[in-house]
Amino acid sequence: MTSGDAHQDGIGERIDTSRPHTARIWNYWLGGKDHYPVDEEAGRQIRALHPGIVDYAQADRAFLGRAVHHLTADVGIRQFLDIGTGLPTADNTHEVAQRIAPESRIVYVDNDPLVLRHAQALLTSSPEGSTDYIDADLRDVDEILAVAAKTLDLTRPVALILLGVVIFVGDDEDPYGLVRRLVDALPAGSHLVLSHTITRPDMPDVDEAVAFWNANGTPKLNQRTPEQVTRFFDGLRLLEPGVVSCSRWRPSAGTGGEPAEVAMFAGVGRKE
Repeated sequence: MTSGDAHQDGIGERIDTSRPHTARIWNYWLGGKDHYPVDEEAGRQIRALHPGIVDYAQADRAFLGRAVHHLTADVGIRQFLDIGTGLPTADNTHEVAQRIAPESRIVYVDNDPLVLRHAQALLTSSPEGSTDYIDADLRDVDEILAVAAKTLDLTRPVALILLGVVIFVGDDEDPYGLVRRLVDALPAGSHLVLSHTITRPDMPDVDEAVAFWNANGTPKLNQRTPEQVTRFFDGLRLLEPGVVSCSRWRPSAGTGGEPAEVAMFAGVGRKE
């Protein structure tokens, strides 16, 4: 496990440029530059199968900003544990939170070597606050909590952010148990922010795109129904409007009516 101040020797050897990778394709869809030709080609093919994919990549990112803004400005959360953060882009968690509350403390977690290479972009904290980066997998619950506790006070409320990451945990790996272990380690007043690709009969192109990805890319994806996504919030008080398309979770005023649904559903739940 590597924290943000550790050396990054050997990272290049861990980056496989022969197969497309989700973090890099996501970066391509969001207009970034941290991807390779193999990722761009796969991204184009997936977009041909599911033309709305770029919209839901952007909608998921916008949901992150709205959720972090709400938790910081309206709820008073000052600590964030962002697991599966992906490649740095505009308005990362610490940037949104520290614009409102400069003293906010953020720990990012990801196990993608390219994300680790760019981790310094995630560590530009305000002087009053703090950020750190942990090179770890979502499944490494005990290690994540132990290292995060060096930056975060786990006796005070924390926002646990799991955007588009539980999709990589298969049903045989107890995804609900993993999330529950993380939530159980946090005190009352903490919040879970989670998004997940869904499967639904009226969105067949999503299933086709995921099937293409699982045949060609890495890591493999696991779709779940909206009801299965809602199960991740069992025992928590769901904030309105519940688990919905991330584009429809408290959309910004002036968007001109209800936004179109995307195949990424999301919610925010409070631990009482």
